[in-house]
Amino acid sequence: MTHPESWRGLSRYLAKESLVDVLRLIRSENVGPVTFFNLVRQFGAAKSALEAIPELAQKGGKRAPVLCYTSKDAEREIEQTEKLGARMIRFGEDAYPPLLTEIYDPPPVLTALGFPHVWQKRHTLAIVGSRNASANGYQLAKKIASDAGSRDVAIVSGLARGIDTAAHAGSLASGTVAVMASGIDHIYPPENKPLYESIAKQGAIITEQPLGMAPHARSFPGRNRIISGMSQGVVVVEASLKSGSLITARFALEQDREVFAVPGSPLDPRCKGTNGLIKQGATVCESIEDVMSVLNREPPLFIGEREAEAYEKPAATPPQESELAEARRLVHSKLGYAPAAVDELLTQCQLTSNVLSLVLLELELAGRLSRHAGHKVSLKAEEADLLVENS
Repeated sequence: MTHPESWRGLSRYLAKESLVDVLRLIRSENVGPVTFFNLVRQFGAAKSALEAIPELAQKGGKRAPVLCYTSKDAEREIEQTEKLGARMIRFGEDAYPPLLTEIYDPPPVLTALGFPHVWQKRHTLAIVGSRNASANGYQLAKKIASDAGSRDVAIVSGLARGIDTAAHAGSLASGTVAVMASGIDHIYPPENKPLYESIAKQGAIITEQPLGMAPHARSFPGRNRIISGMSQGVVVVEASLKSGSLITARFALEQDREVFAVPGSPLDPRCKGTNGLIKQGATVCESIEDVMSVLNREPPLFIGEREAEAYEKPAATPPQESELAEARRLVHSKLGYAPAAVDELLTQCQLTSNVLSLVLLELELAGRLSRHAGHKVSLKAEEADLLVENS
């Protein structure tokens, strides 16, 4: 599912923004990708958005000061990144993965090591699967990746054990991209260090995480949405019913990407997830021919026209405080534990998108709101409890 209000209009402008300001904004407390773009759209520039954050968070109910990334922090991260031989790529720059500009929550900044031209091929394909891969699953993933490379297809995966490792190994010579859930300098799993070093010399390694960041549970879904987002399709080779690969497949569906699944024995728990995907409509994949027959009959996803109108000013005149006060009351009354669609909030509260965006920004910057896939939002659990107590 692409964002209903594509961020492409910001691409030309953000590419000219100060990298320090862009990095400061995305690294500041409670600022995720969607919040980042909403702030820039509201205030016209990353620097202006940074100046607005304290007041927005206070209006959203935050009592402690917002922890904003300082210029010194940003300059240090940029310098240390360059010392590693890596670079930072802002949304809107020519080197930025083109398909990522179309997803709901693209990373405003990527740290890249290696050769960004790898993902500029006509086709990009993700291959993911079980960390505890079978011998046959490993060999098949490696073969699909190798055969894809011979057809000038770049392979994207997550540098994990098992199927991810096989996918990278099979496409190392032809073009592979490893997406990390940690900082670019934190290799995980450690045993993949030789593979990491080979990819850095022949392919590309990318992450949205800050330098020095160790992988943690909440960063893997974010990594998975980048894997699917920069690919035209996702091949799942093996996956249990609780596999993270199924999260990647779900992101692919939400991003309007193709999903392929390798069928397996119903007696093997590692095939329960892939067989389930096939039952739900995923394309059966036994070889690269099954993938190419689908990718070649569809035109490539948006890669061309990337210079939509530049956002040189805030999108709209800021609403009056009286209007915002009533909007806060309405929105707070509609939010709870369960994720609610933003479009539904617009309809039920009868607000403009600009006003609703500001109210949601206030709550998120105050640490009271969670965003979910499918353009949905909810109050955090403790906030929802408080709402029930006070109702």
